[in-house]
Amino acid sequence: MILSCGEALIDMLPRMSTLGEPCFAPYAGGAVMNTAIALGRLGAPSGFFSGLSNDMLGEILTQTLEASKVDTSFCARSNRPTTVAFVKLVNGQASYAFYDENTAGLMLAQNQMPVLPPNVDALFFGGISLVNDPAASTYAALQARECGARVTMIDPNIRLGFIAGKEVPYRARIEGMIAKADIVKLSDEDLAWVMGAGETETLARKIIGRGPNIVFITEGAAGARAITATQNRFVAAQKVVVADTVGAGDTFNAGVLASFHAAGALTKARLAAVTDGELDAALSLGTRAAAVTCTRPGANPPWAYEL
Repeated sequence: MILSCGEALIDMLPRMSTLGEPCFAPYAGGAVMNTAIALGRLGAPSGFFSGLSNDMLGEILTQTLEASKVDTSFCARSNRPTTVAFVKLVNGQASYAFYDENTAGLMLAQNQMPVLPPNVDALFFGGISLVNDPAASTYAALQARECGARVTMIDPNIRLGFIAGKEVPYRARIEGMIAKADIVKLSDEDLAWVMGAGETETLARKIIGRGPNIVFITEGAAGARAITATQNRFVAAQKVVVADTVGAGDTFNAGVLASFHAAGALTKARLAAVTDGELDAALSLGTRAAAVTCTRPGANPPWAYEL
């Protein structure tokens, strides 16, 4: 099983009621939840760990996960509220009003970390869940506890608006988790934030020198790259009519992990000796799945049969 660890929240999207009145409709969201859903839809054994509320919005999150064959039994349940983000659209540009104080997700504590059975092969971390404590420190502690025996992957999915005023502790946490990870995924913009200016392969190799085996770099409409200490593989993105790019990176992460799982390569030993073919297959599934997500409004990853 691949256990995705991070945020799940409700996006309240602007709609019109049947009476013609402006209103908001609840949609399940969150980068890490998107990855868990994409894994389940791609046919990989998928689990999810987060703080989930027992309230009606928490029920929507649980039902959405389970509808995509995601195991929610690892989640820490509480009566705290669900994180909610109200979305305002102006000329197609989204702005957010976030309500996250004392929520089930934010207040996730280290004593709520699950005991993992042997069938959990890999853990995935990322998203805005790595910004604010106590949840951010809980996820970092879970990775530190498990990284010696299981594969871990991180995609920081950096959102500058969320980390304003918290850059120093956030950077320290992200750099520490990257060093412990076997697989790191960064967009080209995130790579520049983490490492500064420079050539992609050189910067990725510096990250590998800190501990990871593989660094995936997504390059937008151009495609994606996988870099190891000795390899640099590239797959071009598929050309599609883009509805939006929401969830594309999250789906790419799922494609990479699902591909490695199908190849039997989600072990530390196998990733340390990953082949060109395994890297190419992971890049291919990641980019193909992400391309389908881009053709649909919102985060709506494809099922395996759609590929």
